[in-house]
Amino acid sequence: MADAYSVTQVNSYIKNMFTQDFLLRRLAVKGEVSNCKYHTSGHIYFTLKDSGGTLSAVMFAGQRKGLKFRLEEGQQVVVRGTVDVYERDGRYQLYASEIELAGRGDLFVRFERLRDELQEMGMFAPEYKRPIPRYAGTVGIVTAPTGAAVRDIINISRRRNPYVQLILYPALVQGEGAKDSIVRGIRTLDAMGLDVLIVGRGGGSIEDLWAFNEEAVARAIFACSTPVISAVGHETDVTIADYVADLRAPTPSAAAELAVFDYGRFHEDLEVRRRRLIRGIQYRTEKMRSRLKHDALQIKIYHPRHQLREMQQRLAELEERLQVRIDVRIEYERRHSMMAEERLKRVIGERTGRDAQRLALLSERLWGLSPLRKLASGYGFVTDSGGRRLASITQAPPGSMIGIQVTDGSLTARVLERQEAER
Repeated sequence: MADAYSVTQVNSYIKNMFTQDFLLRRLAVKGEVSNCKYHTSGHIYFTLKDSGGTLSAVMFAGQRKGLKFRLEEGQQVVVRGTVDVYERDGRYQLYASEIELAGRGDLFVRFERLRDELQEMGMFAPEYKRPIPRYAGTVGIVTAPTGAAVRDIINISRRRNPYVQLILYPALVQGEGAKDSIVRGIRTLDAMGLDVLIVGRGGGSIEDLWAFNEEAVARAIFACSTPVISAVGHETDVTIADYVADLRAPTPSAAAELAVFDYGRFHEDLEVRRRRLIRGIQYRTEKMRSRLKHDALQIKIYHPRHQLREMQQRLAELEERLQVRIDVRIEYERRHSMMAEERLKRVIGERTGRDAQRLALLSERLWGLSPLRKLASGYGFVTDSGGRRLASITQAPPGSMIGIQVTDGSLTARVLERQEAER
């Protein structure tokens, strides 16, 4: 048709209409925040809603300087900005430049009231939290049978541990009947005696996630004897189920990582430990072998045969040293003796002349006093029978034996009579 326009032309025309409308260039819109997402780029994407409709909105990172609070689900806010058309998608949205709090939405008020009530009852107390088993073999999943959440859980679980058994309870997670469906799923899987349960769904607005803010679901999780991991929405989404559950996961994918043991990583860790153990054993063996060689050398060094050989060698050395000292000492003594002998000869030679003359003189004097000389002159030497000299007649009574010594011999006689000398 000749009068047909392209999509780009239509979107451009509508954008020009929005641009020319002064009211849309600067207006304030009041509504409740829903489906709020903080992008990694710093942009904030959210929806403003009231009882009659919704309006998509975005605040770019450059405009966030004036934002004095964190934008969250259920907040009543007044947004100032411009309504414009995004030509590529052909949809209009509110580009926010300022956001102010105006109050709280009804759902947010209900959320806070129930949260405070259950907290006061102690249902969030840490002492009721059960530990998640590290090596779970059976994992129950309460979520929608279709959607990204269950696919992410299955894919991650199979990748981490292909031996784990996953049991899905296909539950309604949004809309009419979702609350009762989730409660039935929790109770059904709890009765099967599984290792751990994952209860959750993918992201959405606060209305989409509201089933997990219901008191019945919170009580079902609290009464569950199986450890429960709550995985509702994205990381910024917080529900009552997150507070009651034994462990909160920021996303369903994270819940799968928390519930399913990473067999591959375990195998790698086991291999690393095995290699470390082998290296340790080899190091220990080498160390003990080295120590054994050292001990063997020590035994060889301190063996009695070796010690005896060393002692023999030392004894031979000492004997040789002793013989040298003896020879030196003998030579010293020989020389000293010769010198002493020579000195003695000199002394004797010197004294011989003097002593010979004196000896002759003494010999003459001795001969003059000798009894033999007197005997030679005709005298005799008389003794009793015991050989004692007789100096008095009283020493030899008559009849006793006496001895008489003369020059050429001796005589034995008996005393017949004794006569005293005249005085």
